[in-house]
Amino acid sequence: MNKPILVIGATGKTGRRVATRLTDKRIPIKAASRNGQTHFDWNDKSTWPSALEGAGAAYITYFPDLAFPGAAESVEDFAKLAVTNGVNRLILLSGRSEAEAQLAEQKVKESGADYTLVRCAFFNQNFSEMFAEVVQHGVLAMPGGDTAEPFLDAEDIADVVTAAFTDDKHIGELYELTGPRLLTLTEAADAISEAIGRPLQYIPVTAAEYAEGLVASGLPPEVATPVAEMFAEVLDGRNSYLTDGVERALGRKPRDFADWARETAATGVWDRAEIAS
Repeated sequence: MNKPILVIGATGKTGRRVATRLTDKRIPIKAASRNGQTHFDWNDKSTWPSALEGAGAAYITYFPDLAFPGAAESVEDFAKLAVTNGVNRLILLSGRSEAEAQLAEQKVKESGADYTLVRCAFFNQNFSEMFAEVVQHGVLAMPGGDTAEPFLDAEDIADVVTAAFTDDKHIGELYELTGPRLLTLTEAADAISEAIGRPLQYIPVTAAEYAEGLVASGLPPEVATPVAEMFAEVLDGRNSYLTDGVERALGRKPRDFADWARETAATGVWDRAEIAS
């Protein structure tokens, strides 16, 4: 690929992994984020043209999440601008069974670009990168109840995205990605408990209760409420099924949650000593 790939959200869960893989393959990138050298802000359209300048493709991750109201409209505007500026290869990170996310997928398809859609289950890494301190304290309180979810490793997502950028056979594909098995949040907490050698208790709460907790931890209400509603929606049972997306894209099975938990525990991210005093 002669022109660099614009990686939006290059410091995020999947963006930084995609950026690393592309760099390792000696594929040039423009690593874009709100505070990065290539400045990009979804809420400031004036940052978009300079980020797209010189790029030949783009990995689109929307912040804070495609489920948020207005996300599809922003993605549509960005995709149109990208194609107008000669950036004709777009890969969109999307979510399962989210109306706004699937509307964004449609907008990318209609943009005229060569596209790949990567529709993902709940990330394993939410437990280590978003909820790390929660795990350290031993209580995971969030919506979900006894719903089963096919938790997905972000490393698998990054592998699929990288493959899509490096092989034209992925153009026009929709890959719905899940892990290899269904787990309830209680079972996921038990797997982490086994990995860290101490209890992690899952306590089901309502979306409203979860939003209250997020606000108490410092998140603005206008962000906390849609985040809580998104988790409640994703974990209400609508996504309690497996897909073959990883295997179809990569020719291998996705990584198991328990294997991921053991390897993550070994990094020390959940060690109690890391809790701030």
